[in-house]
Amino acid sequence: MKRYIVLALLTLVLSTAVTAAQTRNAAEMRKGHGEAYVSLYRVAPGKHVAFLKWMADRDALDKQLGIPQAQWYVHMEGDSWDYMAVAPVLSDDQQKKEDDAAKAKGMTTGPAASIEFRTMIASHTDTLSDGPMTAEEVYAVASGQQQP
Repeated sequence: MKRYIVLALLTLVLSTAVTAAQTRNAAEMRKGHGEAYVSLYRVAPGKHVAFLKWMADRDALDKQLGIPQAQWYVHMEGDSWDYMAVAPVLSDDQQKKEDDAAKAKGMTTGPAASIEFRTMIASHTDTLSDGPMTAEEVYAVASGQQQP
């Protein structure tokens, strides 16, 4: 019986160590890189022009405010998405600046903007990511080595 308790405790210690290492590696990956949202959009039928105008207006506002803009990619072949955007995660100050300027221009913000956005979308996904990095940098962090 004692043998099973020792094995159970050893398993618990090892699993805790692995979890701690994974958490540390995730934190290390963020050092020196930027978090970004990678978004895939499948636009509702007949709403492509309205969707692109809506997004272009918001990108223009970001450019005017000196806030980093999303980088856009257009589907050519393969999976079922129409557009992909890679956008940096904004600080709270940048988000407030953007919202205040949008309100001043009569653009929707907050929940109203979410509802307006969804009238143009069949589906979308947003994924928080870290990068850009080379495969070598990701490997160095994942294997516990120092980044090059």
